Amino acid sequence: MNAIEVHGVSKDFRAKVKPPGLWNSLKSLVSPQYKNVKAVKNINIQIKQGELVGFIGPNGAGKSTAIKMMTGILHPSRGKISVLGFNPQEERQQLAFHIGAIFGQRQQLLYHLPAMDTFELYSKIYELEESDFKKHVQELIKIFKIDELVHIPVKKLSLGQRMRCEFVASILHKPEVLFLDEPTIGLDIIAKRRVRELIRKLNKEQNLTVILTSHDLDDIEELCPRVIVINQGKVLYDGSMERMRKRITTKIMEFHLAEQTNKLPTIPGVKILIHTPALVKLEVNKKRAPVRKVLSAYMTACKVADVVIEEPPIEEIIEKLYQ
Repeated sequence: MNAIEVHGVSKDFRAKVKPPGLWNSLKSLVSPQYKNVKAVKNINIQIKQGELVGFIGPNGAGKSTAIKMMTGILHPSRGKISVLGFNPQEERQQLAFHIGAIFGQRQQLLYHLPAMDTFELYSKIYELEESDFKKHVQELIKIFKIDELVHIPVKKLSLGQRMRCEFVASILHKPEVLFLDEPTIGLDIIAKRRVRELIRKLNKEQNLTVILTSHDLDDIEELCPRVIVINQGKVLYDGSMERMRKRITTKIMEFHLAEQTNKLPTIPGVKILIHTPALVKLEVNKKRAPVRKVLSAYMTACKVADVVIEEPPIEEIIEKLYQ
Protein backbone atom coordinates (compact mmCIF):
# COMPACT_ATOMS: atom_id res chain seq x y z
CA MET A 1 0.00 0.00 0.00
CA ASN A 2 1.25 3.46 -0.89
CA ALA A 3 1.20 5.96 1.97
CA ILE A 4 1.75 8.86 -0.43
CA GLU A 5 0.79 9.22 -4.09
CA VAL A 6 1.63 12.33 -6.11
CA HIS A 7 0.42 12.34 -9.72
CA GLY A 8 1.31 15.08 -12.21
CA VAL A 9 1.54 17.77 -9.53
CA SER A 10 2.64 21.31 -10.37
CA LYS A 11 2.64 24.50 -8.33
CA ASP A 12 2.75 28.00 -9.82
CA PHE A 13 3.19 31.22 -7.90
CA ARG A 14 2.35 34.73 -9.07
CA ALA A 15 5.29 36.96 -8.14
CA LYS A 16 5.40 40.73 -8.35
CA VAL A 17 8.15 42.19 -10.56
CA LYS A 18 9.63 45.61 -9.85
CA PRO A 19 12.68 47.11 -11.59
CA PRO A 20 15.03 49.09 -9.29
CA GLY A 21 14.62 52.79 -8.67
CA LEU A 22 12.20 55.16 -6.92
CA TRP A 23 10.20 55.96 -10.05
CA ASN A 24 9.66 52.26 -10.79
CA SER A 25 8.55 51.74 -7.18
CA LEU A 26 5.89 54.43 -7.54
CA LYS A 27 4.90 53.10 -10.95
CA SER A 28 4.45 49.58 -9.59
CA LEU A 29 1.97 50.88 -7.01
CA VAL A 30 -0.31 52.14 -9.80
CA SER A 31 0.39 49.49 -12.43
CA PRO A 32 2.02 46.43 -10.87
CA GLN A 33 3.54 43.76 -13.09
CA TYR A 34 3.64 40.06 -12.29
CA LYS A 35 5.37 36.96 -13.56
CA ASN A 36 4.44 33.31 -13.19
CA VAL A 37 6.97 31.24 -11.20
CA LYS A 38 6.82 27.45 -11.61
CA ALA A 39 8.01 26.09 -8.25
CA VAL A 40 7.06 22.44 -8.92
CA LYS A 41 6.73 20.98 -12.40
CA ASN A 42 4.65 17.86 -13.06
CA ILE A 43 6.19 15.58 -10.43
CA ASN A 44 5.14 11.97 -9.82
CA ILE A 45 6.04 10.26 -6.53
CA GLN A 46 4.81 7.07 -4.85
CA ILE A 47 6.00 6.24 -1.33
CA LYS A 48 5.04 2.95 0.31
CA GLN A 49 3.91 2.60 3.90
CA GLY A 50 6.97 2.23 6.13
CA GLU A 51 9.51 3.68 3.69
CA LEU A 52 12.22 6.10 4.82
CA VAL A 53 12.90 8.44 1.92
CA GLY A 54 15.40 11.24 1.52
CA PHE A 55 14.06 14.24 -0.42
CA ILE A 56 16.99 16.44 -1.42
CA GLY A 57 17.87 19.36 -3.65
CA PRO A 58 19.44 22.84 -3.57
CA ASN A 59 17.72 25.89 -2.11
CA GLY A 60 14.74 26.85 -4.25
CA ALA A 61 14.49 23.38 -5.83
CA GLY A 62 10.85 22.91 -4.77
CA LYS A 63 11.33 20.50 -1.84
CA SER A 64 9.48 22.50 0.80
CA THR A 65 6.74 23.46 -1.66
CA ALA A 66 6.16 19.79 -2.47
CA ILE A 67 6.03 18.83 1.22
CA LYS A 68 3.64 21.66 2.01
CA MET A 69 1.30 20.39 -0.69
CA MET A 70 1.50 16.85 0.74
CA THR A 71 0.57 18.17 4.19
CA GLY A 72 -2.27 20.32 2.85
CA ILE A 73 -0.69 23.69 3.61
CA LEU A 74 -0.53 24.61 -0.09
CA HIS A 75 -2.87 23.71 -2.95
CA PRO A 76 -1.38 22.33 -6.16
CA SER A 77 -2.03 24.26 -9.36
CA ARG A 78 -2.46 20.96 -11.20
CA GLY A 79 -2.40 17.26 -10.37
CA LYS A 80 -3.60 15.02 -7.55
CA ILE A 81 -2.19 14.09 -4.14
CA SER A 82 -3.23 11.32 -1.76
CA VAL A 83 -1.73 10.83 1.71
CA LEU A 84 -2.98 7.78 3.64
CA GLY A 85 -6.03 7.84 1.41
CA PHE A 86 -6.85 11.47 2.28
CA ASN A 87 -6.89 14.44 -0.05
CA PRO A 88 -4.57 16.82 1.87
CA GLN A 89 -6.35 19.95 0.67
CA GLU A 90 -9.96 18.80 1.06
CA GLU A 91 -9.46 16.65 4.18
CA ARG A 92 -6.68 18.50 5.92
CA GLN A 93 -8.24 18.34 9.39
CA GLN A 94 -8.73 14.55 9.26
CA LEU A 95 -5.25 14.07 7.82
CA ALA A 96 -3.66 16.11 10.62
CA PHE A 97 -4.47 13.34 13.11
CA HIS A 98 -2.34 10.89 11.11
CA ILE A 99 0.74 12.92 10.14
CA GLY A 100 3.46 14.86 11.91
CA ALA A 101 5.74 17.57 10.54
CA ILE A 102 8.81 19.54 11.48
CA PHE A 103 9.87 22.57 9.47
CA GLY A 104 13.31 23.49 10.81
CA GLN A 105 12.84 27.16 9.98
CA ARG A 106 9.34 27.36 11.52
CA GLN A 107 8.28 27.08 15.14
CA GLN A 108 5.22 25.22 16.43
CA LEU A 109 5.97 25.61 20.14
CA LEU A 110 4.32 28.46 22.05
CA TYR A 111 7.16 30.97 22.22
CA HIS A 112 6.53 32.56 25.64
CA LEU A 113 5.48 29.36 27.43
CA PRO A 114 7.37 26.21 28.45
CA ALA A 115 7.36 23.36 25.93
CA MET A 116 5.35 21.19 28.33
CA ASP A 117 2.44 23.61 27.96
CA THR A 118 2.49 23.02 24.19
CA PHE A 119 2.62 19.27 24.76
CA GLU A 120 -0.42 19.49 27.05
CA LEU A 121 -2.28 21.60 24.48
CA TYR A 122 -1.46 19.15 21.67
CA SER A 123 -2.71 16.24 23.77
CA LYS A 124 -6.11 17.95 23.85
CA ILE A 125 -6.06 18.88 20.15
CA TYR A 126 -5.21 15.30 19.16
CA GLU A 127 -7.70 13.92 21.71
CA LEU A 128 -5.12 11.71 23.44
CA GLU A 129 -5.99 9.66 26.50
CA GLU A 130 -4.47 11.32 29.57
CA SER A 131 -2.68 8.20 30.77
CA ASP A 132 -1.28 7.39 27.29
CA PHE A 133 -0.13 10.97 26.82
CA LYS A 134 1.69 11.13 30.15
CA LYS A 135 3.48 7.84 29.52
CA HIS A 136 4.46 8.69 25.95
CA VAL A 137 5.64 12.22 26.67
CA GLN A 138 7.86 11.00 29.49
CA GLU A 139 9.40 8.40 27.17
CA LEU A 140 10.16 11.09 24.58
CA ILE A 141 11.53 13.50 27.19
CA LYS A 142 13.89 10.77 28.38
CA ILE A 143 15.02 9.86 24.86
CA PHE A 144 15.79 13.47 23.94
CA LYS A 145 17.11 14.34 27.40
CA ILE A 146 14.98 17.46 27.72
CA ASP A 147 13.64 16.87 31.24
CA GLU A 148 15.29 20.10 32.44
CA LEU A 149 14.17 22.07 29.38
CA VAL A 150 10.43 21.40 29.13
CA HIS A 151 9.62 23.74 32.04
CA ILE A 152 11.66 26.68 30.70
CA PRO A 153 9.98 29.24 28.40
CA VAL A 154 10.79 28.37 24.79
CA LYS A 155 12.17 31.85 24.11
CA LYS A 156 15.02 31.13 26.54
CA LEU A 157 16.10 27.90 24.82
CA SER A 158 18.92 27.64 22.32
CA LEU A 159 18.11 26.59 18.76
CA GLY A 160 19.34 23.06 19.38
CA GLN A 161 17.31 22.73 22.59
CA ARG A 162 14.21 24.09 20.87
CA MET A 163 14.55 21.66 17.95
CA ARG A 164 14.59 18.70 20.33
CA CYS A 165 11.34 19.95 21.87
CA GLU A 166 9.87 20.57 18.41
CA PHE A 167 10.58 16.96 17.50
CA VAL A 168 8.74 15.69 20.58
CA ALA A 169 5.74 17.90 19.77
CA SER A 170 5.53 16.48 16.24
CA ILE A 171 5.32 12.81 17.30
CA LEU A 172 3.22 13.04 20.48
CA HIS A 173 0.17 11.67 18.67
CA LYS A 174 2.10 8.72 17.10
CA PRO A 175 1.63 9.72 13.45
CA GLU A 176 1.72 7.25 10.55
CA VAL A 177 3.64 9.62 8.27
CA LEU A 178 6.30 12.06 9.42
CA PHE A 179 7.49 14.97 7.27
CA LEU A 180 10.88 16.28 8.35
CA ASP A 181 12.11 19.46 6.64
CA GLU A 182 15.64 20.20 7.95
CA PRO A 183 14.94 18.59 11.37
CA THR A 184 18.59 18.59 12.54
CA ILE A 185 19.32 22.23 11.82
CA GLY A 186 21.23 23.79 14.70
CA LEU A 187 21.77 20.51 16.54
CA ASP A 188 25.16 19.41 17.81
CA ILE A 189 26.69 16.06 16.83
CA ILE A 190 25.32 14.19 19.86
CA ALA A 191 21.80 15.56 19.40
CA LYS A 192 21.89 14.74 15.68
CA ARG A 193 22.87 11.17 16.45
CA ARG A 194 20.03 10.90 18.94
CA VAL A 195 17.52 12.24 16.41
CA ARG A 196 18.76 9.81 13.75
CA GLU A 197 18.51 6.87 16.14
CA LEU A 198 14.95 7.81 17.04
CA ILE A 199 13.90 8.22 13.40
CA ARG A 200 15.37 4.81 12.59
CA LYS A 201 13.69 3.26 15.65
CA LEU A 202 10.27 4.73 14.85
CA ASN A 203 10.56 3.65 11.23
CA LYS A 204 11.37 0.04 12.14
CA GLU A 205 9.25 -0.54 15.22
CA GLN A 206 6.13 1.42 14.26
CA ASN A 207 6.38 1.10 10.46
CA LEU A 208 6.42 4.91 10.35
CA THR A 209 6.72 6.44 6.90
CA VAL A 210 9.34 9.21 6.93
CA ILE A 211 10.07 11.85 4.30
CA LEU A 212 13.29 13.65 5.19
CA THR A 213 14.80 16.73 3.61
CA SER A 214 18.16 17.92 4.83
CA HIS A 215 21.23 19.83 3.66
CA ASP A 216 23.21 17.65 6.06
CA LEU A 217 23.82 14.76 3.68
CA ASP A 218 25.07 12.61 6.54
CA ASP A 219 21.43 12.46 7.65
CA ILE A 220 20.40 11.17 4.22
CA GLU A 221 23.22 8.64 3.86
CA GLU A 222 22.75 7.19 7.35
CA LEU A 223 18.96 6.94 7.27
CA CYS A 224 17.53 6.73 3.78
CA PRO A 225 17.74 3.64 1.55
CA ARG A 226 15.81 5.58 -1.11
CA VAL A 227 16.57 9.10 -2.37
CA ILE A 228 14.52 11.51 -4.46
CA VAL A 229 16.56 14.34 -5.96
CA ILE A 230 14.66 17.44 -7.09
CA ASN A 231 15.96 20.56 -8.82
CA GLN A 232 14.18 23.47 -10.50
CA GLY A 233 10.87 21.84 -9.61
CA LYS A 234 11.60 18.56 -11.43
CA VAL A 235 12.48 15.12 -10.11
CA LEU A 236 15.97 14.30 -11.42
CA TYR A 237 16.44 10.97 -9.68
CA ASP A 238 14.33 8.51 -7.71
CA GLY A 239 16.04 5.36 -6.51
CA SER A 240 18.52 3.86 -4.09
CA MET A 241 21.55 5.71 -2.76
CA GLU A 242 23.68 2.79 -3.93
CA ARG A 243 22.39 3.01 -7.51
CA MET A 244 22.92 6.76 -7.53
CA ARG A 245 26.56 6.25 -6.59
CA LYS A 246 26.97 3.72 -9.40
CA ARG A 247 25.97 6.36 -11.93
CA ILE A 248 29.21 8.18 -11.16
CA THR A 249 32.15 6.91 -13.20
CA THR A 250 34.97 8.32 -11.06
CA LYS A 251 36.93 7.13 -8.06
CA ILE A 252 39.37 9.01 -5.83
CA MET A 253 42.78 7.40 -5.25
CA GLU A 254 45.35 8.58 -2.72
CA PHE A 255 48.94 7.33 -2.74
CA HIS A 256 50.88 8.13 0.42
CA LEU A 257 54.53 8.11 -0.61
CA ALA A 258 57.47 6.65 1.30
CA GLU A 259 59.84 8.72 -0.86
CA GLN A 260 59.40 11.87 -2.91
CA THR A 261 59.02 11.41 -6.66
CA ASN A 262 58.79 14.03 -9.40
CA LYS A 263 57.92 11.78 -12.33
CA LEU A 264 54.40 10.37 -12.25
CA PRO A 265 52.80 8.01 -14.78
CA THR A 266 50.69 9.66 -17.48
CA ILE A 267 47.46 7.72 -17.95
CA PRO A 268 44.48 8.84 -20.07
CA GLY A 269 41.42 9.34 -17.86
CA VAL A 270 43.47 10.10 -14.74
CA LYS A 271 43.55 13.63 -13.33
CA ILE A 272 46.12 14.61 -10.70
CA LEU A 273 44.36 16.62 -7.99
CA ILE A 274 47.22 16.94 -5.48
CA HIS A 275 50.96 16.24 -5.81
CA THR A 276 53.17 16.87 -2.79
CA PRO A 277 56.37 15.15 -1.60
CA ALA A 278 54.24 12.87 0.62
CA LEU A 279 50.96 12.53 -1.28
CA VAL A 280 49.50 12.03 -4.74
CA LYS A 281 45.73 12.34 -5.06
CA LEU A 282 44.01 11.29 -8.29
CA GLU A 283 40.56 11.43 -9.86
CA VAL A 284 40.16 8.32 -11.98
CA ASN A 285 37.61 7.86 -14.75
CA LYS A 286 36.82 4.14 -14.39
CA LYS A 287 35.62 3.83 -17.99
CA ARG A 288 38.87 5.15 -19.45
CA ALA A 289 41.35 3.96 -16.83
CA PRO A 290 40.59 0.79 -14.83
CA VAL A 291 41.51 1.17 -11.17
CA ARG A 292 43.70 -1.94 -11.29
CA LYS A 293 45.75 -0.45 -14.16
CA VAL A 294 46.26 2.86 -12.31
CA LEU A 295 47.21 1.05 -9.12
CA SER A 296 49.76 -1.11 -10.92
CA ALA A 297 51.34 1.85 -12.73
CA TYR A 298 51.77 3.94 -9.58
CA MET A 299 53.01 1.04 -7.47
CA THR A 300 55.70 0.41 -10.11
CA ALA A 301 56.72 4.06 -10.56
CA CYS A 302 56.59 5.19 -6.90
CA LYS A 303 57.58 3.93 -3.49
CA VAL A 304 54.16 3.77 -1.89
CA ALA A 305 53.60 3.55 1.87
CA ASP A 306 49.79 3.38 1.76
CA VAL A 307 46.88 3.54 -0.68
CA VAL A 308 43.32 4.83 -0.15
CA ILE A 309 40.60 4.25 -2.76
CA GLU A 310 37.17 5.78 -2.22
CA GLU A 311 34.02 6.98 -3.92
CA PRO A 312 33.54 10.72 -4.50
CA PRO A 313 31.74 12.53 -1.65
CA ILE A 314 27.95 12.37 -1.88
CA GLU A 315 27.90 16.17 -2.32
CA GLU A 316 29.82 15.84 -5.60
CA ILE A 317 27.51 13.11 -6.85
CA ILE A 318 24.43 15.22 -6.21
CA GLU A 319 26.07 18.30 -7.73
CA LYS A 320 26.66 16.36 -10.96
CA LEU A 321 23.01 15.30 -10.98
CA TYR A 322 22.00 18.97 -10.70
CA GLN A 323 24.24 19.84 -13.63
